[in-house]
Amino acid sequence: MARRETELTRQRLRSAWLFLTPMIVVLLMVAGWPLARTIALSFTDANLADLQARQFVGLLNYEFLMTDPDWWRSVWNTVFFTVVSVSIETVLGLMIALALHEHFKGRGLLRAAILIPWAIPTVVSAQMWRWMFNDVYGVINEIMLFVGLTSEPWAWLADPQLSMAAVIAVDVWKTTPFMALLILAGLQMLPQDCYENARIDGVHPVTTFFRVTLPLLKPALLVAIIFRTLDALRMFDLVYVMQGNKVDTMTMSIYARQQLVDFQDVGYGSAAATLVFMIIAVFTVIYLTAGGVGREEKA
Repeated sequence: MARRETELTRQRLRSAWLFLTPMIVVLLMVAGWPLARTIALSFTDANLADLQARQFVGLLNYEFLMTDPDWWRSVWNTVFFTVVSVSIETVLGLMIALALHEHFKGRGLLRAAILIPWAIPTVVSAQMWRWMFNDVYGVINEIMLFVGLTSEPWAWLADPQLSMAAVIAVDVWKTTPFMALLILAGLQMLPQDCYENARIDGVHPVTTFFRVTLPLLKPALLVAIIFRTLDALRMFDLVYVMQGNKVDTMTMSIYARQQLVDFQDVGYGSAAATLVFMIIAVFTVIYLTAGGVGREEKA
């Protein structure tokens, strides 16, 4: 009997690899080759004007990168943006998901309505909010002046102390529905017998949330946080459309793009892009390991 189960397991494993092989080949062609070429170029002095005239320079690009204050500023901006935006989106997404999980009239319509910000293309959202944050004719300042929150318009996108807050606010507005959608999917898969037992025992709803809902929702929350964190760490389009190459809000991706396109330094820009990839990869491994994803629970 054990031999038959082993053979069946092997057949299933072979079938799984047979179905996965086309996807792996396409993934290597679409993502693997560009990544390998970027890493290779990072060890050269390649220039966009003449890529064929490049020469091997070893780790020189990385040495310059480690001593560039603008690079470290972009790293700090990216980390700050990621931590603040993902934290706010997780809390708001959880609150929205809990509300949409309840049964009430018009729930389906409301679920579809909250996805509108997420469905709008990022470039469109960024340009729209850029106009709204304008210090001369933006609607945000008009509202603040009308309700008496300020006596004069704020230069949201020009003031270094306000520009990052404006970018984070737009990102929260756009991607909180995505977090809510992932968390809501996790809520709908939770076993209902735990809640029935809690109600029978007279457990307070707040206690039920912290002792039952959150532990059971941990895998879904972890997946949602990882997805959003990966997006935030490689943030480019939203910040670039709203702020361009401003140092106060420059992310790692914008820094790499500036070196590659504006300065045409392909080797140095490739080194920056490679470091972005490595930072995201290391973060993902640490996050998955710390969260225990894929770890089998022992009885």
